[in-house]
Amino acid sequence: MTLNTGILAGLTVFVTGASRGIGKAIALRCALDGANIVVAAKTAEPHPTLPGTIYTAAEEIEKAGGKCLPCIVDVRSEEQVENAVQQAVNKFGGIDILVNNASAISLTGTADTPMKRYDLMNQINARGTYLCSQKCLPYLEKSRHPHILNISPPLVMASHWFQNHVAYTMAKYGMSMCVLGMSGEFKSRGIAVNALWPRTAISTAAIEMLMGNQQMSKCRKPDIMADAAYVILSRKGVEHTGNFYIDDEVLTSQGITDLDQYSITPGTPLMPDFFLEQKHLDSPYLEKDGSITKKGGTQGVEKTAPEVVWDTIRPFLSRSIVQDTDGTFLFLIQGEESSSWLLDLKTGEGSVEPCDAQAKADVTMDMKEDDFVSMFTGKLNPTTAFMGGKLKISGNMMLALKLEKIMKLQRSKL
Repeated sequence: MTLNTGILAGLTVFVTGASRGIGKAIALRCALDGANIVVAAKTAEPHPTLPGTIYTAAEEIEKAGGKCLPCIVDVRSEEQVENAVQQAVNKFGGIDILVNNASAISLTGTADTPMKRYDLMNQINARGTYLCSQKCLPYLEKSRHPHILNISPPLVMASHWFQNHVAYTMAKYGMSMCVLGMSGEFKSRGIAVNALWPRTAISTAAIEMLMGNQQMSKCRKPDIMADAAYVILSRKGVEHTGNFYIDDEVLTSQGITDLDQYSITPGTPLMPDFFLEQKHLDSPYLEKDGSITKKGGTQGVEKTAPEVVWDTIRPFLSRSIVQDTDGTFLFLIQGEESSSWLLDLKTGEGSVEPCDAQAKADVTMDMKEDDFVSMFTGKLNPTTAFMGGKLKISGNMMLALKLEKIMKLQRSKL
């Protein structure tokens, strides 16, 4: 099956956050049909660490076959959104499709989320989606092919999706609630409103920031989201509205079964994305939680799984790791025989020893034994564990991220 249908030729697609990542990939995919693309994003000057600007994205879009209007837009600003919408109408005659992709993320608990960060996430994710939808609405109503597509997850009101990062979940679910409400509100006007979410982690600057470059091999390319978005946006009428689509489900429904083409490293187990319930994770493509065999200890006493893990970590502790980390970590491990361990990466050459559950530490991590083992053997990504409620973290979140260095050193020995 070919995905180049030409259906979007001449239509105007307004994409927020399209200077890089998933937003740009969707814009480029629509451009292959000859669509007019409005790149609505903040980055006008090159960023010191992030790739792309609205102008470099526009160049790529026009090379792909589309026409492009780059607009400097902070979706928190009603004035800037209104101005960009008007520019699009003046240049292309209207707006047919809106893709609400712009988003902000901070995986922090209530005490560790400054109100400035709370406001940023809610203003960009929930309010920005609502604002852009409202301002594009008069032109979508006049379109022969109107769509709104939000890059947001299925709505699942379960505490584990909120408890570790209430502010971010509220903000992201706000985008999904727009789908739930606007699909019903706009159906009589012929406007389809849907959501799209990835089954696996997608290789973007945001994911690299959260999980580190070493985890990119377990991701898919933004192209899978772009191709899935193209399928959704190519559908006519409102028979398909109010849906929370998963990227590879959309593609397999169209007969596209070669999903390895979307992997950064084909054949490598993939890391599931956030906000997906078990029904979305029963896939042969996804990484499964691992386990290790307990090994015999001295005098015939069997060591527990956490003891085996810590035994493999101790030889790799060093003064340089301590200097790079400068933190202490309390692990509360729940199992048949619950235990508490203090990983000291602040003193001497570092150490890890059993301790009291009330011991003081810069970071406290609370998880089940099987998940602890899976995390330290590389079968379960820490961020995925945290987002899925398998890992509870309190204390210094930046120090928690530094632990990846230690985990990477010892994995090959388990």
